[in-house]
Amino acid sequence: MPSQPLRRPAVAGTWYPGSAESLASAVDRYLGGVKTTPRGAVVGLVSPHAGLMYSGPVAAHAYKAAAGGTYDVAVLIGPSHHLGFDGAAICPRGAFDTPLGPLEISEPDAEAIMRQCSAVRDFPAAHAREHSLEMQLPFLARLLPAVPIVPIVMGYQTRETVRNLADGLGRALAGRRALLVASSDLSHYQDARTAGELDGRVSEKVAGYDADGLMALLERYPEHACGGGPIVAVMRTARTLGAADARVLHYADSGDVSGDKSAVVGYMAAVFGSFAPAA
Repeated sequence: MPSQPLRRPAVAGTWYPGSAESLASAVDRYLGGVKTTPRGAVVGLVSPHAGLMYSGPVAAHAYKAAAGGTYDVAVLIGPSHHLGFDGAAICPRGAFDTPLGPLEISEPDAEAIMRQCSAVRDFPAAHAREHSLEMQLPFLARLLPAVPIVPIVMGYQTRETVRNLADGLGRALAGRRALLVASSDLSHYQDARTAGELDGRVSEKVAGYDADGLMALLERYPEHACGGGPIVAVMRTARTLGAADARVLHYADSGDVSGDKSAVVGYMAAVFGSFAPAA
């Protein structure tokens, strides 16, 4: 049989540590900094995708909340930073390599998604240099290494693509214990005060589980979030798969690490599922 394609890391050793020992240590350190997590079942999450030293402390809040779940597949949806195209690009087979070992692609789930989502096509080239999904892999490889993935990169984040993807994912994943991952940073290169105001609008829509309101907000001002389309798609799909609640777990900006608050990137961690009331 022919060998299955292996997507090699594009930013290991630059955006995050390239050795297994160093990467595991960094991920464990960020997870150790999370003091509280919501009690309940996580169906979907939002996690940032900047360099690990910036985004890792925020992403850890979402992944620690999901770590106790049992999943058949993790479906990752992120924005395309390098190629512009209509619809969404999937890698339907093979594996994504990481310093912590490869994460296998669930071929049956990928095929089901392509059947149900007319906007999704087999387009591995869109993944070759893309970091938005790669930055999620260290946490998945550390916490859920046996869970196969389906990687999807969204091109132009139109309302039609978002709805087609969300509706199709709901059908394709019915009966599956799926973890949905939306990869997104928030506003870019505003001063911290302005960023906080802009990002607060996104957080408000997410916390209120208002997917329609978030889509409308993003259409008026797309710069609110580089992966806003993936967030809306995950919100919609998670609700179809049984998520009733939304929680914004943490917010920070790049200046919290760099010390430069004059031009920051905003980061949010959020989860969707069914949670016990907050104490």
